[in-house]
Amino acid sequence: MKKEIPSQSELQRLFGKERLEAWNAVCNAVDSAYEMEKLWNDGGKKWDYEYKYRRGGKTLCALYARENCFGVLIIFGKDERAKFEAYRSQYSDAIQRIYDDAETYHDGKWMMAYMDDSSLLDEVMHLLAIKRKPNRK
Repeated sequence: MKKEIPSQSELQRLFGKERLEAWNAVCNAVDSAYEMEKLWNDGGKKWDYEYKYRRGGKTLCALYARENCFGVLIIFGKDERAKFEAYRSQYSDAIQRIYDDAETYHDGKWMMAYMDDSSLLDEVMHLLAIKRKPNRK
């Protein structure tokens, strides 16, 4: 079920000013690198909101929001996992831990990067580039 699109003030109330700044930084970075359809949805049982970036029926990533928390979900298939693993030493311990702790399902490895601030933004953007090359200059 689709929820009403939250305002910036609603998101700030939900997870605070610093996380809102990080949320906006992620959205701005993805918007500047990718031409994508953006969809708001209900966040299911664990989240209040889902904000998904899709193109051609394929999801690039999804942002999830709930009280005092937001995360960026990236699903890597077999080829993307091989690319990550070839360069894993170039990623921070935090990103390597997210990768290692992620559940692997039939459709891929579901990595959730919880964002308290923008410190993981550059690496999250590198992960997205593994999944799909940016299509904006």
